Amino acid sequence: MSANKYYDCITGVLAGINDRERSKIEAAGEMFATAIAAGKRVYLFGSGHSVIPVMDIFPRYGSFIGFYPLYDPRLMWHNVIGPGGARELLWLERREGYIAQFLQSFSFEPGDCMIVFSHGGLNAAPIEAAQYAKAHGLKVVTVSSHANRGIAQVTHSSRQQLPDTADIAIDNCVAPEDAQVDVGRLEKVAAGSTMAAVFIAMSLVAETASRLAARGFAPPTFVSPNVEGIAKDHNLRVFDAYTEKWYERSPSAVLATSR
Repeated sequence: MSANKYYDCITGVLAGINDRERSKIEAAGEMFATAIAAGKRVYLFGSGHSVIPVMDIFPRYGSFIGFYPLYDPRLMWHNVIGPGGARELLWLERREGYIAQFLQSFSFEPGDCMIVFSHGGLNAAPIEAAQYAKAHGLKVVTVSSHANRGIAQVTHSSRQQLPDTADIAIDNCVAPEDAQVDVGRLEKVAAGSTMAAVFIAMSLVAETASRLAARGFAPPTFVSPNVEGIAKDHNLRVFDAYTEKWYERSPSAVLATSR
């Protein structure tokens, strides 16, 4: 019974995204396709559970070179308590000034883009990641709960919430509470923001890919080895492309690449 309640809640969330956020997803796909076709990068950032859509975009089967995840293990829990625990992560992602120390290791260029995922959109890490990207000439797409934005108190010293930093701010259409199902006696359970964020992430991958294909671009794509006709070294060549061993970052080189 409660599983059915969750299904109903999630289908409602996904329908809301498809109905209300489709034009933003299409606009973001066009932005990303333009960047990748020009040899630029689309960086991906999230902290805590919001790293999940980042991991699901790249590297994985069905995605392609052009997306570059920004993984900070200090912002990805791999324990509950103690070193690498959720409690430490939650403390760190609220500390202003930290994220610039992480991002300074990357060479951002004007024309690159960044996607920032955060359900709440209030913590310092996602806000400052987006601000840092904007300061370095990147276009920024954010994915967060706009309902939460409407009721939450601003906590960052800039007085910004995550959508305020964006060129395109996509609403994940999930209630501020995130948990979806009331089973009685307990607080609500079964979160919705991860399902929503991954749906948006995969929609962005599909939209970007279709627009690249329409322009004649075929960036190296991860393909399951179970697909008939795929060369055994196919995905090894994708890793080479990611590390720029296979082709230089230029439009002509990407055009010449095929699956």
